[in-house]
Amino acid sequence: MLQYLTLLLDCPVVIAAIFICGFGGTFQYGFSVSAMTSPSAFIKELVGEVCRDRYGVHLQEWQVSLIWSFLISIYCIGGLLGSLVAAPLVTRLGRKRCLLLNNFVTIAGAVLMLLSRTARSFEMIMVARLIYGISSGIGLSAHSIYLVECAPKRLRGMVGVTVATFGSFGKFFAQLLGISEFFGTPEKWPWLLGFNGLAALLQLVTLPFLPESPRFLLLDRGDQQACETALRKLWGDKDYSTEVEEMLEEKAALEGVRSHSVLELIRNQSLRWQLLTILVGFTGLQLCGINAVYFYCFEVFRAAGIQEHQLRYAALGTGLCECLTSLACFMIIENTGKKVLMLRGYAGMSVVLVLLTITIYFQEHVSWLPYCSMVLVFIFIFWFASGPAGATAPLPGELFTQQYKSAAYTIGCTISWLGLFVLGMVFPIVEKHLHGFCFLIFLFFCVSCGLFFKFNVPEIKNCTALQVAAEFQKMHTKQEEPKHTKTDVREPYETKF
Repeated sequence: MLQYLTLLLDCPVVIAAIFICGFGGTFQYGFSVSAMTSPSAFIKELVGEVCRDRYGVHLQEWQVSLIWSFLISIYCIGGLLGSLVAAPLVTRLGRKRCLLLNNFVTIAGAVLMLLSRTARSFEMIMVARLIYGISSGIGLSAHSIYLVECAPKRLRGMVGVTVATFGSFGKFFAQLLGISEFFGTPEKWPWLLGFNGLAALLQLVTLPFLPESPRFLLLDRGDQQACETALRKLWGDKDYSTEVEEMLEEKAALEGVRSHSVLELIRNQSLRWQLLTILVGFTGLQLCGINAVYFYCFEVFRAAGIQEHQLRYAALGTGLCECLTSLACFMIIENTGKKVLMLRGYAGMSVVLVLLTITIYFQEHVSWLPYCSMVLVFIFIFWFASGPAGATAPLPGELFTQQYKSAAYTIGCTISWLGLFVLGMVFPIVEKHLHGFCFLIFLFFCVSCGLFFKFNVPEIKNCTALQVAAEFQKMHTKQEEPKHTKTDVREPYETKF
C-alpha cells in the first residue's frame, strides 16, 4: 500500500485533479441526493402556501406529498437526460472542456435555488432540480473518464475509487450543512440547496490549470506532442515512451475505427461480456439495498432510544461511515483488486440483509435487538462503500477502449439513473406492504451480482483495455464455439454487422 501512496505523492498534479474534478463531479451528485432531506418540511410548507395564495387551492396532505415526490424524482429525469448527452459531449468537446462548460449549467440551477424562497416559487426549485440532474448526469461520466485517463496504469484503481469517495463526501456534507446550526432553518435553507453553485464555481476557477486527458489527445485528436506534454505535467518530468507506446499500440489496433454509439456497442456480440459486466455492476449499485438501509436507519435509531431531535446528528454517523470506508477502499484497492472487493462487498451485504430482516422483525419483542439493527446498518454501509461503491464507477473506463468508452459510460450512468428513479417511485409502496421483509428483494440482487462477478469477470488490476479483452476471451473460451478458441486482442474491437 505504501508503494502506491508514494507513487501517488510523486504525481501532485494528479492529486490536484482528484480534488478539482471531485468537487465539480460526483460531489454534486452526492450533495443533491441528500440535500433535500433537511429542508423537506420548509419546502412542503412553501408548496402549500404558494398554491393557496397564488392559485387559491387548498392542498390536502397527500397532494403536497405528491408534489414533493415529483420535486425529488425530477432530479433523476434530469440525470437520465444528462447521461444520454454525455457521450457525444465528452467525445466532441473533450473531457476537460465538457467539465468546464457543465459548471455553468450547475450555477444556473443554483441561482434558481437561491431565489426560490424570495420569489415564493416552488416551480423554481423544480426547474433547478431538473438542471442539477442534467449537470450531474454529464458530470458523472466526464469526471470518471477524465480521472481514469489521467491516472498512471498502476494507480488507476486507486484514483477510480475517488469518484465514489467524493459522492460519499457530498452526501455527508449535505447532511452536515443541513443541521439547524448551519442551513437547516426556515430562513437559510435556500443557501443549502444553492451550495452546488459554490462547488461548481470552485472547479470553474481551478480546472483550467489542469491539462486535457493524454489518452484523448493522442487517441481522439492524434496529437502525440500534446499527449506527451500532458503526461509530463500530470506525472512529472520523466520519460513516458513506454506509456505512449502502449497507447499507440491501442491506436494501431483500432486504426480506422471511429467512436461508436450506444446502439453499436449493444449490437457488438464480441463485447457482450464487458457490456454485461457494466449492466450487472450498475444495476447492483442501485438495487443492492443501500437506499433502503438509509431509509430504515431513522426507524432503527428511534427504536434504539435516540430522541427525535437528535436523529439528524445520528444520521451524520452513517454519512461519515461511508466516507471513511471509501477512503479505506482507496488505500487497499490496488493490493486487493476490484473483483475481490466486489465479491467481498456483495457477500457481506447479503449476510447483513438477512440479519437485518430478522432483527427489524423481532426488535419490538426483544429489547436489545434495536442495538443490533443499528450496528448492522453501519456494517452494511461499510461493505457497500468498500466494495461496489468504489469499484463500479470506473469500470467502463477500464473494460473498454477509447472508441467504446463514452458509450459504455452512457449505458452505465443511464442504468444508474433509471434504477434511482424506479427505486424512488416504487420503494415507498413496497415498504408499505412488506415492511422489513423488503430487504429480501435486495438480497436477491446482491447474491446475483456476487455470483456473476465470481464466475464471469476476470481480475482487471493493472491491465490495459486490450489485456482485459484478452482475459474475458480466455475466461469464456470454453463457452464459445471452437472457431473462437484462438485469442486475438484486436477482435473484440472490430465492429461486425
